[in-house]
Amino acid sequence: MQPNSTEPVAMQQQVIPRAEHNISRQDISENALKVLYRLHKSGYNAYLVGGGVRDLLLGKQPKDFDIATNATPEQIKGLFRNCRLVGRRFRLAHILFGREIIEVATFRGHHDSDAANTESKRSEEGMLLRDNVYGNVEEDAERRDFTVNALYYNIADFSVVDFAGGISDIADRRLQLIGDPETRYREDPVRMLRAVRFAVKLDFSIAKESRDPIAQYGHLLKDIPAARLFEECLKLFLGGDGKATFKMMADTQLLYPLFPLLKPLLQQWDEDSPELRFMLMALASTDKRVRGDQKVTPAFVFAALLWPLLEIKKDELLIELSLGEHDASAMAMNWLLEQQCKNVAIPKRFTTGIREIWQLQARLDRRFGKRAFQTFGHPRFRAAFDFLELRAKATQDSKLLELADWWQQWQRSNEQGRNTMVRELNKASGRNKSRRRTRKPKKTDS
Repeated sequence: MQPNSTEPVAMQQQVIPRAEHNISRQDISENALKVLYRLHKSGYNAYLVGGGVRDLLLGKQPKDFDIATNATPEQIKGLFRNCRLVGRRFRLAHILFGREIIEVATFRGHHDSDAANTESKRSEEGMLLRDNVYGNVEEDAERRDFTVNALYYNIADFSVVDFAGGISDIADRRLQLIGDPETRYREDPVRMLRAVRFAVKLDFSIAKESRDPIAQYGHLLKDIPAARLFEECLKLFLGGDGKATFKMMADTQLLYPLFPLLKPLLQQWDEDSPELRFMLMALASTDKRVRGDQKVTPAFVFAALLWPLLEIKKDELLIELSLGEHDASAMAMNWLLEQQCKNVAIPKRFTTGIREIWQLQARLDRRFGKRAFQTFGHPRFRAAFDFLELRAKATQDSKLLELADWWQQWQRSNEQGRNTMVRELNKASGRNKSRRRTRKPKKTDS
């Protein structure tokens, strides 16, 4: 049976007064407090909601501070000159403070089957396509995905309002859906990805009743726009917990609607295989950079996850079409990226980076003459070198290990040292041997 309306969920409200919780206004963004206070002073209800409250209760610093209110988007815009309204599926207000954006949402309500299509709309599978239905704070809490996200910090008295037992689930480190899992996953299949991401990020377990249906409904992700799934991949794999998330994604079978070509390779999960070891090492390296506030790029992660598939496809083309190495690589890249973008729409600026990282793997092996200097000057050199180094460590291939060590030494050397390295390389390969030029005999008049 496919749901056609959001059924009310039995909720039991609990108010935790300021003296009984650990949230301090000192830990809340100054700009978020400005928005909360202005809404409150203007006569509206105003709450800090969701992940911000959850993280503060866990003693973590929230990444975002989201607000919920009974003011409509137009009323919010009337209060803040630095406000813009965004979203079609659900109308939101973004209050801009330089680079910081405070997101304000009007309380969401339940779907009436008789509601006009201009307010709400569902697909035949039950997925929400349009969701501009407003309600009160109790209804808004019922519409939230997980119990730990149905927590509201009330700026009026600094209390925390718990509508779904989120405080208890935080204490038990448990992630649990609000309402019927089938309905909630059909409404928005991305909730399955969020379940994995939050469980890993918070080091929570997913409640059995919320986890078990994932295997049955994971296929619904194919109905999500590929562009949205790209944004979800960034959250999954570039948030600092990519390696653990990748493992749980494979364990729950959610990895394969996003990367269907990986399924034959990873179905027999073997962390001793060079291919899987390389992918996990690349994700761990990205996690380390994120936690160290170093720059990361989606191009590197996608290049790593797809690299074993590129090698397989290239080998197939070499045999089937009798192509040269260069042509087989180019054709394999085109085919692989085209196939992958059907599921996860990787923007061109990143597919360009993926190609360059892949192409540089061959160029890193060609170091004679001026080639080493030209490769070193490439904008993607550092990413390509890191990629090479991970390949060498994952495979323990002696040639790759030697090549990675050579480029490591190159980076530590000055120009004179680099010239010496190239001369020694040429000498070892016999390229410095002088060649005698055979002179043509001069023509003489007879």
